[in-house]
Amino acid sequence: MSTTERPRILVVGGGYVGLYAARRIQKKMRYGEATVTVVDPRSYMTYQPFLPEAAAGSISPRHVVVPLRRVLPKAEVLTGRVTTIDQDRKVATIAPLVGEAYELPFDYLVVAMGAVSRTFPIPGLAEQGIGMKGIEESIGLRNHVLEQLDKADSTHDEEIRRKALTFVFIGGGFAGAETIGEVEDMARDAAKYYTNVSREDMRFVLVDAADKILPEVGPKLGQYGKEHLESRGVEIYLSTSMDSCVDGHVVLKNGLEVDSNTIVWTAGVKPNPVLSRFGLPLGPRGHVDCEPTLQVAGTDYIWAAGDNAQVPDVAARKAGVENAWCPPNAQHALRQARVLGDNVVSGMRGFPQKEYSHANKGAVAGLGLHKGVAMIVMGKMKIKLKGRLAWYMHRGYHGMAMPTWNRKIRVFADWTLAMFLKREVVSLGAMENPREEFYEAAKPAPVAAAPKEKTEEKAKAS
Repeated sequence: MSTTERPRILVVGGGYVGLYAARRIQKKMRYGEATVTVVDPRSYMTYQPFLPEAAAGSISPRHVVVPLRRVLPKAEVLTGRVTTIDQDRKVATIAPLVGEAYELPFDYLVVAMGAVSRTFPIPGLAEQGIGMKGIEESIGLRNHVLEQLDKADSTHDEEIRRKALTFVFIGGGFAGAETIGEVEDMARDAAKYYTNVSREDMRFVLVDAADKILPEVGPKLGQYGKEHLESRGVEIYLSTSMDSCVDGHVVLKNGLEVDSNTIVWTAGVKPNPVLSRFGLPLGPRGHVDCEPTLQVAGTDYIWAAGDNAQVPDVAARKAGVENAWCPPNAQHALRQARVLGDNVVSGMRGFPQKEYSHANKGAVAGLGLHKGVAMIVMGKMKIKLKGRLAWYMHRGYHGMAMPTWNRKIRVFADWTLAMFLKREVVSLGAMENPREEFYEAAKPAPVAAAPKEKTEEKAKAS
């Protein structure tokens, strides 16, 4: 039983699915019908498609995130982690940011924990790699890249310069291709303000184990994206992987070796490993096994969607594709969340569940300012765009998909100002350790050692 008089709907995760599902549930619910509780380690949702633009300074980092408490004013928002689920007792164990863990009863459960970076046991990766899953990593990458330009500009040591100005990106999907395109654009602009650094001094390397980049937009547009990046001086190595990167010495399987201070890892994602402790049925890759209604297989009070769920692709299966599953992207996550929210309310009232079915509408990708690729699906027709028009499609689609009008307006305002003002190329690397300067000023002065002669005299006197 719930500790409240009303049944509790527990939403585990405040990302795409968690935020949108909670909003949908509250919109469809009658007043006082249930308590919605959202648990996430962060108090905000990150719109991940905008992380590359945030890293390049095209969008303010604060405009890429949506505060959960502001968007869900009628919900309980708990900042912490759900560590275990006891299905028999319908109790979740919550580990808050501080203090002891505690149990929280629930009546209905929504699993929306999303995904984490998929990594491999590569020597040096944990110490040297930079991910691109959160806004913190995006800001960190921006500051780090600009800091490398500062280092290279202020030294005459060629080895230090070469290592600082070499940027290696692992993964050629949306995240990798978009991030290297945006960062290369930013570095090219920033180099104009440095005396001893030019774009020709920099080396950008993109590595992927597949034989193509941007597979989501199709082979022809993927090839265009590859040729476009190469025309900007980006080295692209396909059908290979990274063997090690100890101390920044990158060794690829194809034999290439480079030294770099910047190794960005965007080689895919995997479901949150905490799911294995929830006692839920999991697919072969660790996703929660779901029915087309988004209900977890074998349950009638648990739903899941998004990157942590294995959802049958009903539209593809009707078209004759066997064992088709919805890909883990924002397009499906946003639409699944709405169906999930409706189904939770229907399940609570004892009504039938609705199946999730959505045909692919295409894909868009930005490769830097005024550059992009887009594939728009309209029935059986596919419209392929590239260059500036595709870039407009990319910004238009994601700008409108951004949650809340507050954030939409702020993002479009950032883009509008960028049309008239130059890009900011200031590194705020000290943000990562903001107390260091104050500590140096406030720490106790070291006690001076007594002169040796006086110490010996005191010893004799005693």
